[in-house]
Amino acid sequence: MLTDPKLKSQVDQLWNKLWSGGLSNPLDAIEQLSYLIFLKRMDDRENAAEHLAKLHRMAFASRVPTEMRWSHWTQFEAAAMLDHLKSIVFPWFRNLGEGGSSFERYMQNAELKINKASLLVEACKVIDQMQISAQNQDIQGDLYEYLLGMLDTAGRNGQFRTPRHIIRMNVQMIDPKPGERIGDLTAGTCGFTVNAYQHILEQHTSPDILSYDEEGQPHNAIGDLLTPAQRQFLQDKALRGFDNDSGMTMLRIGSMNLILHGIEYPRYYYMDTLSKAYNEERDYDIILMNPPFKGAIDKGDINPTLPDTTGKTELLFLHLILRALDMGGRCAVIVPDGVLFGSSRAHVEIRRKLIEENRLEGVVSMPGGVFKPYAGVSTAVLLFTRGGTTERIWFYDMEHDGFSLDDKRQPVAENDIPDILACWRNRRNAAFQAARDARLLELKAQVAPLKVERLSLDADINRLTFESAIAPDEGAAVHAELEREQRRLAELEAQIAPLQAEINQLSRQFWVSKKTVKDNKYDLSASRYRRAEIDGTYYAEPKLTLERLVKLEQVVGSALLDLQTLIAADG
Repeated sequence: MLTDPKLKSQVDQLWNKLWSGGLSNPLDAIEQLSYLIFLKRMDDRENAAEHLAKLHRMAFASRVPTEMRWSHWTQFEAAAMLDHLKSIVFPWFRNLGEGGSSFERYMQNAELKINKASLLVEACKVIDQMQISAQNQDIQGDLYEYLLGMLDTAGRNGQFRTPRHIIRMNVQMIDPKPGERIGDLTAGTCGFTVNAYQHILEQHTSPDILSYDEEGQPHNAIGDLLTPAQRQFLQDKALRGFDNDSGMTMLRIGSMNLILHGIEYPRYYYMDTLSKAYNEERDYDIILMNPPFKGAIDKGDINPTLPDTTGKTELLFLHLILRALDMGGRCAVIVPDGVLFGSSRAHVEIRRKLIEENRLEGVVSMPGGVFKPYAGVSTAVLLFTRGGTTERIWFYDMEHDGFSLDDKRQPVAENDIPDILACWRNRRNAAFQAARDARLLELKAQVAPLKVERLSLDADINRLTFESAIAPDEGAAVHAELEREQRRLAELEAQIAPLQAEINQLSRQFWVSKKTVKDNKYDLSASRYRRAEIDGTYYAEPKLTLERLVKLEQVVGSALLDLQTLIAADG
């Protein structure tokens, strides 16, 4: 998502320019921005490829003719720039895709709707200032996500984009391999598809070529270790996506996104995958997706292979995934929390099906703020394999994803994702688990005496607070002692906090047996099974509380007598 204030300001500036320039339809503005950013990034990609070729002393052949490049035509005078874009660049742009590709199909009617030369010049200047290539962001999708906040329908039609770091986490957990068929049945801006492609390239790029930025995002993932056959399969057979956006905006943005990331033959199609028209079965080795959690569906057009007992899309898509996956195929899918614990027959049945007829590998429970500002619903990732046998289920109760869980979603230090990935990769590694268990015992041994001391301090502070309250004029020593104890408590809390934080981290991963889950009506809520250790809390003994109440009543009675005497004297 767009988190940089400067970049947000520049996008707002660009949006306002298009709005004031006559593009009052938000979807038109999104399309036009996407077209221009696509052309800019294409030029940036050519420059980067040329630089890399020179660095490694390799031959370079540009894929983009000079007259089509952003750096060429943005140097023209305003009127000439507009004419060149309309008459030269866009006709080439519309036919850029390979024969039969989704890019070619959905770009046929693409047109430049900016008709004011001065507006085009201003828009291009702002895009240059945005330094898009330096952002290392899936800017097409990020832009769409941010602009959705300006649409009245945002958050109601389910068309918000999955955060980039959550997509990457899911892809890394599924770990796509060369030769596997990968699909997203509600692809949106194609974030999952792009990340799956990048992951395969990253895993098959020589280490001396790869580099990583501060966010852990790979650069120069060129897949030089792939065989020619693997590379060809990755280009024209591995990746497929669908979306039911009848306005084609999503399909165009997604297709542009795929091409910008090096997929020369995008296979991204218009299709309601829940409908009777979609009949693919056992066509995928991997499915990665975040289906819409709500929205209207045409009940009369639901595919007859799907159950007619529910109209909830999140449940229907799980049934669809099981149909579309080949035997042994793997899936990571994001679902709302209701799927995990819903008590309706349809909810229980899909959980039973995942566990009894397939191998449910893992459940990652995510906090409610992950999809803010568009939705506050708590979600989870289900990881499963079609077929196989479920014996026990791996759980991780995520509490932090590296961003604040409010509407601002600012970066924060707390981030469970690296630990989630480490635990997932080593979930069957006995030595890894033993080391974590040993560390957990060590931490508990360290923190136990500190917590005992904290309880003792709580008791002292409770006593001193009472004593200072009943003798405010005579308790200077009591006040001083109370302040000392409070300072000691603050120091103690500072000692306990990092130890407790690590204890909490180590206890977020756990296993639950199939029998236990079955006995709980196949409930998959992490909170139901996670063992929570409750710290001791100081409570005064009832006898002591009664004694203090009596003493307090005496003090109040004495104060009332003094007040009565004072009033009588004044009278």
